[in-house]
Amino acid sequence: MPEPVKPRAVGFNHVALEVGDIDEALAFYGRLFAFELRGKSQDMAFIDLGDQFLALQKGRRQPADDGRHFGLVVDDKEAARRALAEAGVEVVPGSFLDFRDPWGNRVQIVGYEGIQFSKSPDVLRGMGLAHLAKTPEAVKELGDKGMGPA
Repeated sequence: MPEPVKPRAVGFNHVALEVGDIDEALAFYGRLFAFELRGKSQDMAFIDLGDQFLALQKGRRQPADDGRHFGLVVDDKEAARRALAEAGVEVVPGSFLDFRDPWGNRVQIVGYEGIQFSKSPDVLRGMGLAHLAKTPEAVKELGDKGMGPA
């Protein structure tokens, strides 16, 4: 019997983080990152990431995350490092730029230029980030997968 056709996972639409309070979460993340709010209710907020979004949902009850995390791509990793320091947010020890928000969600900061993740030119332009470019290493990684410039 032929194997059933499976859908292919192609990316993320959003990541949802549980937080204790929506307004406090927006204030916390607003001290660290420039962002536009896509929408907000009493129990949810949606931070716009161009063609994706970060959902904040009221109701965090579990303990702090240890290894579980998500990688948040930024246009300037060193500016993120400075913003964390200025806000008094402790960086998790290790070789990455990880931190925990006040509710224990672990976030890893990743610079856009050095990874395979890519926004389309149209999305970058719409976000006011058309100037972002990839490192030669990231371009090679993409090219090795047939995803480099045509």
